[in-house]
Amino acid sequence: MAADNGEPMRFGQIFMGGKKVSMTGYKGTFSLVVPADTDRLVLTFVDRHQKFVNTTKVLPFNRKGGAVFHEIRLVRKRPAMTLDCSVSNTISLGANGNQSPMAELEIPANSFYGRNGEPYQGLVKASVTFLDPRDISLASAAQSDLSFVSEEGDVLPLRTYGMFSLDFTDEAAVNSLSAGQVRVFLDTAQVNMPVHLEQMKLWSLNRKTGFWEEEGDFAFVQSRRGKREERTFLVGNMEIRERRLFNLDVPESRRCYVKVRSFRGDRFTAGDQLEGVVVSLINLEPAPGFSSNPRAWGRFDSVTTGSNGACVPAFCDERQPHAYSAYVTATLGGEELEAVASSHALSSSIGVQQPYLQKLQYRRSDHQDPRAKRTAFSISVAKPNPNSAEEVNGPIYPYEKLRECEEAPFSAGHFRVYRVEGDRYDYNTVAFNEDDPTSWTEDYLAWWPRPLEFRACYIKLKLIGAQEITVRSRNLGGTHPRTVGQLYGLRDVRSTRDVNQPGVSAVCLEFKCSGTLYDQERVDRTLVKVIPQGHCHMESMNNMLREYLVNHLPLAVNNDTTEFTMLAPLDPLGHNYGIYTVTDQDPTTAKEIALGRCFDGSSDSVSRVMKSNVGVALTFNCEDKPVSQQNVFQSLQTFPGQPPVYNQRMGRGKRGRGHGVKQWGLRLFNKSRQPRQAPIVKAGEPAVQ
Repeated sequence: MAADNGEPMRFGQIFMGGKKVSMTGYKGTFSLVVPADTDRLVLTFVDRHQKFVNTTKVLPFNRKGGAVFHEIRLVRKRPAMTLDCSVSNTISLGANGNQSPMAELEIPANSFYGRNGEPYQGLVKASVTFLDPRDISLASAAQSDLSFVSEEGDVLPLRTYGMFSLDFTDEAAVNSLSAGQVRVFLDTAQVNMPVHLEQMKLWSLNRKTGFWEEEGDFAFVQSRRGKREERTFLVGNMEIRERRLFNLDVPESRRCYVKVRSFRGDRFTAGDQLEGVVVSLINLEPAPGFSSNPRAWGRFDSVTTGSNGACVPAFCDERQPHAYSAYVTATLGGEELEAVASSHALSSSIGVQQPYLQKLQYRRSDHQDPRAKRTAFSISVAKPNPNSAEEVNGPIYPYEKLRECEEAPFSAGHFRVYRVEGDRYDYNTVAFNEDDPTSWTEDYLAWWPRPLEFRACYIKLKLIGAQEITVRSRNLGGTHPRTVGQLYGLRDVRSTRDVNQPGVSAVCLEFKCSGTLYDQERVDRTLVKVIPQGHCHMESMNNMLREYLVNHLPLAVNNDTTEFTMLAPLDPLGHNYGIYTVTDQDPTTAKEIALGRCFDGSSDSVSRVMKSNVGVALTFNCEDKPVSQQNVFQSLQTFPGQPPVYNQRMGRGKRGRGHGVKQWGLRLFNKSRQPRQAPIVKAGEPAVQ
């Protein structure tokens, strides 16, 4: 999709290793089966409509497998300009408003030639697109992972000063053209790190490997390119033989890894970690006061979390702790995860202990402005001091200690991101703190009837619709005379999108298990109402669950297709029924295991990735009604002189031809259709928002 406004690349072609492997759909979506043991997948996206620059992306994957969702941001092509090839032409790169250009291209006269090698005479259509590192909003659209292979065979990182894509065609925009003896003038005023001026090179991208290849060096030149000033430029020579992406880069050796863990919620327990989360880190220029531009990004890296989090590469500095900074985000299935809040009294929930945390200057994106999004955090990437006990245990690891970072125990320092379950809401009529079992009290309406035996129950729903849906379980006393009709509690949770199936999501919804109450004398079959938000209707039900409920009376009444009602089963059913039950002495452990099994659709294994097609109890259709579908009122307005066919036999001819038919049809419709009303909410019970 477009990096500026999210416009999808419709019916684009996708290449891997020079071979076409897939196409995008109307909404820009696509899916691929990734070979096993792949952690770096190189794909090139080609827009047949020529709206976007041909883009090569290096997508990170977990070698252990699993579904991963990636959002591909594309840079829109700049409108083509017309050049006269008989004269010298100069093209600015990165000029925007009052901002000086980062560099300029100089194309001498008569430098263009066709595919057959013959010189071209005439007008040239030139589309030149520049990815400016001074614009941080374009960081996610950077091509490849900014790496090159050294002469020793090592993969090393680059720090970019801008990428540019060149597309030259004849005046009719039919035949591609090449250009020789092109000169690149890089303004040294835009490069404030002296060592980078000495190391600057021109690179081009190999779209098959995703690695950058050296094109040439730069040399210092004094040039009077304006009327009033003389400036110093780095000048490099290049020949444009094909549609390749070029880059102004320097190798960077000061590298570290940042440890990030992702979680299902804000409990931050080891068993609550999520796999398949794409963690992205933007390397920002050194802070003000250091020798570089403070408002530019230099590199963009992404890593997918495994069972032990992710280690993301970053530039760092040991002597100047605040020289390099990083901006970190995380997504799961296109959903942005939230970072832990920062404050003047930094919370231990961040995952890093003092005084190292203070040195790293952790800031969530809303630290200065509460109205800002909470889905990112920034840090100063201070390389750990090996002589400091507080700094050798994460979350920053030297580049040579990648294995130590990947295998770090949960107790080691790390940064945290998590799914926001504002999405999730838990309400118990009888208050109970699940993190403190001693808070349990004797009450017939207690969600957990036994203080030393906690039984967690979940039901799995599949939802068909473009949007994620919030689903509520309303849990009432069902068969026990002391609690019948009384509320035990509510559970709201938002569905999780399926990364492989557009328009499909699933949810694991907790409900109160059936069983004896705290007096241990009589069983209560909990009356559970499953209520999806919005315009949903139940499409299908698990056959084994249906058979179980029919054979274990009493049977709850289900006369409303917008929700599902059942008397919860007494038996610990399994994935074949779409019901998941786990008993443990700790309520949090019971819920984590049951939820993991529900995600996996299995009775004996757990997953952190939602599998929406297995182990499902109920399927709801929540798709919007097509615009073309009319109700009775719309059909009467469209054809006022002709009644609906199914009402014609009900007409009362005494009122005049046609009129009695329409009036009777309307009365019949209103009689059978219940008017919409606001939901009735009891005191202390919140409504589904």
